[in-house]
Amino acid sequence: MDRKKELKQQYKEIKVEAGVYQIKNMVNGKIFIGSSPNLKNLNGRRFELKMGVHKNQMLQKEWNEYGEDAFVFEIVEVLKKKENGYFDLKDALKKLEEKWLDTLQPFDERGYNKPSPACK
Repeated sequence: MDRKKELKQQYKEIKVEAGVYQIKNMVNGKIFIGSSPNLKNLNGRRFELKMGVHKNQMLQKEWNEYGEDAFVFEIVEVLKKKENGYFDLKDALKKLEEKWLDTLQPFDERGYNKPSPACK
């Protein structure tokens, strides 16, 4: 029973990092850019793809076509949280994702994301 308590305590102490990630198709070079308030949950994105329920239909289609081994999951940037004062995690994460969407342009033949109206 002590081991169970110890594991629970270790889990609580794990530092949660927010940030931007990419899922890259190594066959055709296309990428999907996403963000998460907890980058440790990237296995959840992999699970969605394995189950055939990922929200991005183009990515799901090519995952089904090429298979899991054709894709690599990478963290692009970890969000640096402000130490003092108010910090809006959701807004900061959205801005960080927009920065990487603008930089990498993963649209059309280059990726799986859809450009926002602001990018056009």
